[in-house]
Amino acid sequence: MADESNKIENGTKVRVHYKGTLPDGTVFDSSEGRDPLEFEVGGGQVIPGFEAAIIAMSPGEAQTITIPMLEAYGARDEDLLRNFPRDMVPDDMPVEPGMTLQVQDENGQAFPVLIAAIDDEHVTLDGNHPMAGHDLTFALQLVEIL
Repeated sequence: MADESNKIENGTKVRVHYKGTLPDGTVFDSSEGRDPLEFEVGGGQVIPGFEAAIIAMSPGEAQTITIPMLEAYGARDEDLLRNFPRDMVPDDMPVEPGMTLQVQDENGQAFPVLIAAIDDEHVTLDGNHPMAGHDLTFALQLVEIL
């Protein structure tokens, strides 16, 4: 537990090493071999469960947490799968299933979508976050409080 001299609150910057895994053990992200992740608590840069675990830690402490999907990126929303006519994609633009594209919503806000499928007539885009529908496990180590 963090003591008063190491209190972490909104606005505090921290550095964290982490390894994120799916329920089957697949690693989806890790700071291994890189600098620790640096973020400001309360800044919306990490999912709330990740942040809540860090707030309760002291520098050097390590723990493993599991964040249920509804507290991570939510359940998959099949309404975010959309078919578009194939001719809406320029002929000179290479597209294949698994690729990520940036599209804009009606307000001009850009967001990534995954090409889920392609046939002669349609391109199916998936607007779900890649981690939607998954419980996420993180091995965390609080490196330092800045």
